[in-house]
Amino acid sequence: MIVYISRRLLSAVVTVLLASVIVFAAVQLLPGDVATQVLGQDATPDAVAALREQMGLNRPAVLRFLDWITGAVRGDFGVSLVSGEPVSATLWLHLRNTMLIAVATIAVAVTSSIVLGVVAGLYRDRWPDTVVSTLTLIGMSVPEFVVATLLVLALSITVPVLPAVVLDEASAPVADLLPAVVLPTIALSVVMTAYIVRMTRTSVIDVMESEFVTTARLKGLGTGRVVVRHALPSALLPTLNVIAMNVAWLVGGVAVVENVFNYPGVGRMLLEAVHNRDLPVLQAIAVVSAAVYVLCNLAADLGAMALNPRLRTGERSAR
Repeated sequence: MIVYISRRLLSAVVTVLLASVIVFAAVQLLPGDVATQVLGQDATPDAVAALREQMGLNRPAVLRFLDWITGAVRGDFGVSLVSGEPVSATLWLHLRNTMLIAVATIAVAVTSSIVLGVVAGLYRDRWPDTVVSTLTLIGMSVPEFVVATLLVLALSITVPVLPAVVLDEASAPVADLLPAVVLPTIALSVVMTAYIVRMTRTSVIDVMESEFVTTARLKGLGTGRVVVRHALPSALLPTLNVIAMNVAWLVGGVAVVENVFNYPGVGRMLLEAVHNRDLPVLQAIAVVSAAVYVLCNLAADLGAMALNPRLRTGERSAR
């Protein structure tokens, strides 16, 4: 197990490093000059040249990348071209706000989707399955920004019980942001639940038709015990990767939903950085998002090993 985890961590480091190279190269290939963008189109050539020298843009790209990646490892992503503030401090603040939505959405969506998926799988082709499948299809068909807009119309305008937009800054206390987390959480849970329910339903149907479940039933075990003790752990295995991808999608910042609610998270920060061509911020968000995806995949693999001892046995045999 330790060797497997070590190999996966090494693979994760290599993946993030490759993502960093790609992100840095893509940013460098963008048209336009950063110094001209900072100073404006009316800047004199001497001023542009001086700023390029100050920002190190005249140095070879390889050296600039090594400086940037060394700082990124220490948590220093440079300085924003727009605000002049350290990117790290601003990014972690927005990431904290995104985590409020992500944690709430994960708690709601994962729990409800597993329950609904199991119910739909156990009652295949009966009315509970029909209802769940229909709702799931609707959830998958409607984009999250449409769900967010409908929630604003219903719960912020028609029945004004929740705030439609967030007026607080990113540095606002968590307690002030909590009321604004409800609507984004509902909007994202609808979309996220739909995908996980489909996978869970399919897995439950396949597992309930397997030989070991039939054997457990022949031994006289009740349906509840068969599902909880035998079927559910195996049914969750293919679902873990879907959950991991959705979690990474959330933590990486759901730009559209955060923009609808004016929520000060990573998604809105990304949109503002794209609009302002704030390259250091773009690089930082891209690398952090890549790291989140890698860690979520690693967590899904470790979860699969914990649920299925045969994977651990296979790993030992491979060694």
